[in-house]
Amino acid sequence: MAHHPKRTKLTRRAWWPWFKRGATALFFILVAGLLISQARNIEWAQVFSALRRYPLASAWEAVLLAITSFTLYSCFDLLGRRYTGHSLSAPTVMTVTFVSYAFNLNLGSLVGGVAFRYRLYSRLGLRTGTITRVMSLSMLANWIGYLLLAGLVFSLMPPSLPASWPITRLHLRLIGLVLLAIAAAYLALCAFKRKRTLQVRGHGIELPSIGLASLQLLMGASNWLVMSGIIFILFQQRIEFPAVVSVLLLAAVAGVITHIPAGLGVLEAVFVALLSHLMPHAELLAALVAYRLIYYVTPLGIAAVLYLVMELKARQLAASAA
Repeated sequence: MAHHPKRTKLTRRAWWPWFKRGATALFFILVAGLLISQARNIEWAQVFSALRRYPLASAWEAVLLAITSFTLYSCFDLLGRRYTGHSLSAPTVMTVTFVSYAFNLNLGSLVGGVAFRYRLYSRLGLRTGTITRVMSLSMLANWIGYLLLAGLVFSLMPPSLPASWPITRLHLRLIGLVLLAIAAAYLALCAFKRKRTLQVRGHGIELPSIGLASLQLLMGASNWLVMSGIIFILFQQRIEFPAVVSVLLLAAVAGVITHIPAGLGVLEAVFVALLSHLMPHAELLAALVAYRLIYYVTPLGIAAVLYLVMELKARQLAASAA
């Protein structure tokens, strides 16, 4: 990526940084209030009791879907491999992606998605520019897929929101249409724009081909659907699948904006606020605890072992070369 000195008119305005900070702070305060209010109304003894009675068959089905999700996400960086033409093998790329994704889920994108990728790929011989392009394409696949799926769900099947919330289902439908328009605009740029390099906030970004962009959309949306399927299974199919998808998508944005590692507490608060009328609090939270164990904690343990192994191998190679 090439640095570009020009900045947009919007970002040059003196009030813009303060507006962004204020909007983020306001959203954080709203989510924090939601967390506190929900935590006070939860019977935690009932949650742990429901967790002990949880059916083992549902847990194993969720594990299989979690494996599917991590395998799919581990292929995201293969898009970057095709995009940049670097020579690392597919298994190596998938291992790096798996490790970074597991740490990303639990520690945030700066640590997992960014720092671990730079560390591991640089150890494997990739240059900084190549790593940046691979990482950017992978993250874009995740979020452009999110936009597509969220646009479809919010515009066609928006969830029922509490009466006290400042937004309504009509607002969600409008948001969904905007998200669909953004996803369609991305595809149109990749398909028809003659000048393949875009300037975004001072950096030059080369557009992928329409085929690669379509794969980004398909893989990203599919992964969010599989993640929703895990929670749907853990809810023992007692809540309709579209409702689970829409609430997970809302919770994901809340977790990103609040910058809380692993979205700890945010995910649970959003699900309780929107779905507690369909399922008892204790059973709903027990399913979410199981989801965290299956999708967050266990992969993190595996990723930590893989990371240590890769570090040891890298040091042995460096010692042999010396």
